[in-house]
Amino acid sequence: MKKIIKTDKAPEAIGPYSQAVVAGDFIFTAGQIALSPETGEIGGDVSQQTKQVLENIKAIIEAAGAGCASVIKTTVYLTTPEHFTPMNEVYAHYFSNEHPARVTVFVSSLPKGALVEIDAIAQL
Repeated sequence: MKKIIKTDKAPEAIGPYSQAVVAGDFIFTAGQIALSPETGEIGGDVSQQTKQVLENIKAIIEAAGAGCASVIKTTVYLTTPEHFTPMNEVYAHYFSNEHPARVTVFVSSLPKGALVEIDAIAQL
């Protein structure tokens, strides 16, 4: 059985998908870009965008009943290798103890001109 997760503390989906889905004991988030839940706008450099993305993911995972410590895997999408270090510095603050498994992929572009997108899998 699956359960759809929706919170107003993260931006609404910009397409036909859910913010997250709970299936069994796992939470699967949609990819999050740095949309502000209040304004729907993207702003800032890759560090600021990474912080907003992770705040969005945190809000979604909390709405599902878990927290950042329960994240077991993430996928990070960046538009340039030069953004890896500043993204990683912000990312480390959110996952400081037991780091989740991670894949980082460099892509030519992201929705709405975003510099970073991240999705996560967490365990309830």
